[in-house]
Amino acid sequence: ETTGVADPGPVAQTFFMDEEIAETYLIDSIITLVDAKHAAQQLNDRQEARRQVGFADQIFLSKTDLVSKEETDALIHRLKHMNPRAPIKAVHFGDVPLAEVLDLRGFNLNAKLDIDPDFLKEETDHDHAHEDGHGHGHDHHDHEHGEHCSHPSHAHDHGHGHHHHHDDDVKSFVYRAQRPFDPAKLEDFLGAIVNIYGPRMLRYKGVLYMKGTERKVIFQGVHQLMGSDLGPQWAEGEERMSKMVFIGIELPQDIFLQGLEQCLA
Repeated sequence: ETTGVADPGPVAQTFFMDEEIAETYLIDSIITLVDAKHAAQQLNDRQEARRQVGFADQIFLSKTDLVSKEETDALIHRLKHMNPRAPIKAVHFGDVPLAEVLDLRGFNLNAKLDIDPDFLKEETDHDHAHEDGHGHGHDHHDHEHGEHCSHPSHAHDHGHGHHHHHDDDVKSFVYRAQRPFDPAKLEDFLGAIVNIYGPRMLRYKGVLYMKGTERKVIFQGVHQLMGSDLGPQWAEGEERMSKMVFIGIELPQDIFLQGLEQCLA
């Protein structure tokens, strides 16, 4: 958990890049504490605050007793659109089980990738509106190929009219595909985008369906540091599909999504 105005990126990278530190210490996760009373102004004014939300593996919301339920709901909605993979929990005077603070294994190459269901549902509703001719100009991918869930802050609210969208530079989007990836194409593409956009890529992770292997492939990264490994085998009867989430600063979403489409086998 970083101090109030610290950028977590360089801190996290130190655990991977400094050999002496990496031999002795393991970074488990990044915890972000959000002050519900002052968060809106801090998120508006300070990119460091937005980065801390984007980097988080777990978000704790304090001082919710000092604001209205509507203000709390609007803040949670905003945080989810910046980071849909971090659970958000309201806490009172730091009363929280240690199991939700320690040993979260946020940087492990494991097959766990939970995306907030409200985040996914809003984009599903948006896609249905798009199919009915009421879309907002986003590309729509055939679900047999790939689909994406994106929440740029200027998008319409899809039925949540009481939430005001802020023009946050930290945004997230999800890509899913039922066709397998071509390993060589995907490796080249991910290497290229990390090389170009790495400084703006805060956190990213994927559980991938790859051609030529019966096992899941797991990848994740922080800025330019990206790692991958073979995960467990696909279970019998389990739907094989890739799921990836990218959290970053003004990332060119269309370039990412179109590039990933071209990497499918």
